[in-house]
Amino acid sequence: MSEEFDVPDELGFTPAVPDASTDRDDAAPRRPKRRRPGLRRRIAATAVIVGALATMGGAYTLFAGSSGASDSNTPAEMAAKGRQLYETSCITCHGANLQGVPGRGVPLLGVGGAAVYFQVSTGRMPATGQAAEMTRKPAKFDDQQIRELAAFVQSMGGGIDIPTGTLRATTDLGKGGDLFRLNCASCHGMTFKGAPLSAGKAAPSLNEATDLQIYTAMLTGPENMPVFSNNQITPQEKREIVGYIQTIKASQDPGGHGIDRIGPVSEAIVIWVAGVGAIMIIILWIGAKTE
Repeated sequence: MSEEFDVPDELGFTPAVPDASTDRDDAAPRRPKRRRPGLRRRIAATAVIVGALATMGGAYTLFAGSSGASDSNTPAEMAAKGRQLYETSCITCHGANLQGVPGRGVPLLGVGGAAVYFQVSTGRMPATGQAAEMTRKPAKFDDQQIRELAAFVQSMGGGIDIPTGTLRATTDLGKGGDLFRLNCASCHGMTFKGAPLSAGKAAPSLNEATDLQIYTAMLTGPENMPVFSNNQITPQEKREIVGYIQTIKASQDPGGHGIDRIGPVSEAIVIWVAGVGAIMIIILWIGAKTE
C-alpha cells in the first residue's frame, strides 16, 4: 500500500482503498433507460381505435336520427304535420274543415287517406286550375309529406286509409290477366295506354303508375273510374291485377318489336301489309318518272 494512504488527510481518517473492479464499474457511464417501443405502439393503436369508434358512433347517431325520424312519427304527429301542409296548399279550395268550397273544390270528408295519396302522388292535386279532369303531373310533395297530408285528412273525416303490406301478387298472372280484361281493359286498353272517354275525359295511362297508385285507384274510384270494393274485387284479386299490370309492363317482347302490344296480331301480317304498301308506292313512283 502506498504511503499517501497511510497519512491521514485533513478530515482525520485514512481513506480505504477502493476495489479495482468497483472503479471500473463506477467509471463506466450509465446509459439512460429507453422506453420499450411496444408500449408506444399499444398506446397509439388504442388511441386510433377509440377515435374510430367515436367517429362511427357520431356518424351513426347523425344519420340514424335523421333517417329514422319519420318512422318514429305517431299518427297524431303525422296528422299535425299534414295539417300544416293542408293549410298552405289545400285550404283555399277544400275549406278549413274539409267541407269544400263551392266552385273551387269538393269536400274531403270521408274520402280517406287512400284517395289523398292517389290524387297527390300522381300530381293531380293540388290542382292548378279547373278542367274536365286532372291529368298526371310531377308530384308537388315527397312520399313522406303525402302520407302526412293523408293522415290529416284521415283523422278529420275518416274513410279508406292507405293500404299497407305487399300489394303485388305474381303467383297467378293468368288470373290477374283475366281480371284486368274483365274490369279494366275496356277503359285503360290492353296495352295500358288509356283511352278517350266522353265529355272530354279519358282513362289515364298506367305505364307510370306504381303498385300503390293502382291499388288506391281501385279502392277510391277517382273521377270516372268506378270504386271496386272488396266485395266486388277481393284484396287478393286486386293484388293479382297489380301483379299482372306491373309484370307485363316490365317484360320484353321475345319476338322483336311488340307493335305496341295491340293484341293477337302477327308481326308478319303487319310487315307484309306495310311492305306491300311500300312496294306499290315505289312502283307508282317509278311509273310516273318514266312517262
